[in-house]
Amino acid sequence: MNKAATFMLMVFLLTGCAKKHHEQNRIKVASVGNKMLYFDQIPKLIKPGISSADSTTIIQNYINSWAKKELLFLKAEENLTDDYKSEIENQLQETRDNLFIYQYQRQLMEEKMDTTVTGEDMESYYATNEKKFTLNTNIVKALFIKLPLEVPNLDKIRQLSRSTQQKDLQQLEKMCYQFAEKFDDFNEEWVAMSRLAVELPMDIVNQDEFLRYNQWFETKDSSSVYLITFRDYRLRYSLAPYEYVKNDIKSIILNNRRFEFLQNLENGIYNDGLKANIFKTY
Repeated sequence: MNKAATFMLMVFLLTGCAKKHHEQNRIKVASVGNKMLYFDQIPKLIKPGISSADSTTIIQNYINSWAKKELLFLKAEENLTDDYKSEIENQLQETRDNLFIYQYQRQLMEEKMDTTVTGEDMESYYATNEKKFTLNTNIVKALFIKLPLEVPNLDKIRQLSRSTQQKDLQQLEKMCYQFAEKFDDFNEEWVAMSRLAVELPMDIVNQDEFLRYNQWFETKDSSSVYLITFRDYRLRYSLAPYEYVKNDIKSIILNNRRFEFLQNLENGIYNDGLKANIFKTY
């Protein structure tokens, strides 16, 4: 790059000029064939604290990289066979068409498609499509506590963890915030048993048996005590609880509406084209 261009680069860096000029006033940096690179097309590559020499090097590297890409494109454009050029043009046209169609569909869905899904909608879908909601994993509602091995008041914590009384659970929460390494009720929502199992210091060989015979579970290792209270569970291959799948149901309903909306849109435009004699076959 010549001295004048280097000087202009430094002015650009020191002033932080990001303002775009009119075409006749834009500062030229480099060119490849008929393609021109201007100052305002160079990304903001320079971070505070970088020296002027390093800044110049960074931008020069960007310009060189731009030139290599443009020269490669120029060489490819000159030497590609007509068949390859035709294939590229077809792909570009198809991509352009698809983008126009996608954005038009998206615009119409935002303007006209009903996106409100009520609880009644979801419950109705759940009731009429129960076979679609078979669990593929065991799920639980549980309380998990991990405590230091020498924790004080372990008996009290154990007793409170097995209670269903709100006042007991509030007291338990206060004690666990004081002593526990981990305390989690999973927001009282259904979670996969595997998510809980990874917290334990041993493997659960048979989850089904484990859940059937353990309303409460306690174990320990060399440093910690682990307590689990199971509030409820569902085994794999059984019907998933509505609460566990309601977000999925909402997505399914919306996807069904999108599919129906787009089908009706496509068919409507097709029929309009026939009526208006825009579409013809020969």
